Amino acid sequence: MNWPAICRPLAIAGLLTTPVLAEEADAARGAELFVTRCGDCHVIGESADSKIGPNLRGLIGRRSGTLAGYDYSDAMKGAGIDWSADTLKGYLVAPRKVVPGTRMNFNGLKGPGDVEDIVAYLLEAAR
Repeated sequence: MNWPAICRPLAIAGLLTTPVLAEEADAARGAELFVTRCGDCHVIGESADSKIGPNLRGLIGRRSGTLAGYDYSDAMKGAGIDWSADTLKGYLVAPRKVVPGTRMNFNGLKGPGDVEDIVAYLLEAAR
């Protein structure tokens, strides 16, 4: 498997497995998971204010730590991650391993297909 650089340490550590193919990802299930797993801290909305975590509108293609008006940790500002499907997949498995020092208080998604489904949802909703 040719993992993106951000995912390689997680793959080597056995925290990532072969990803579910895009055709298998379920964006509708991802939307439900987003509400229950992410929605307490994040919102996706054109005019919505950030919550505890930043608004994820426009996340895809954005560099980590750069949403204007949100107070990111120094770790996230310095991470230099350009958010894409691949970088999100690595991050959502183990946020604190990918960005040591992040303030995101989340241990990662562990359920089968959860990462792929939430990423499929974000690819649609967070544009």
